[in-house]
Amino acid sequence: MSTADAAGKPPFFRHADAHIDLSNRQLEEADRGAVSGSLMFASARFNAWLLASSAASLDDARATRESSLDYLTRQYREMLADNLDDYLEAIERELVQPSTAG
Repeated sequence: MSTADAAGKPPFFRHADAHIDLSNRQLEEADRGAVSGSLMFASARFNAWLLASSAASLDDARATRESSLDYLTRQYREMLADNLDDYLEAIERELVQPSTAG
């Protein structure tokens, strides 16, 4: 079974796109800050559950708490930085392209 869809997109990005699509639909009823905050909360809640439920014991969960926090915040920062750079580069390309209007 293939790990990519017909367009060649891996499940990781299909899943991310599904979350983004839901958030975009929520913008019809809520402001950006509320949608962003609820998405971050949901991610934090899911990751907390994942880490806690994956530990062999309560002591193991507590022992890995700080390293888990460090890992996840580092990953989020890297992903945010990469995506922000992508958007800034796209905006810059739009600004420096010559106009084709006559």
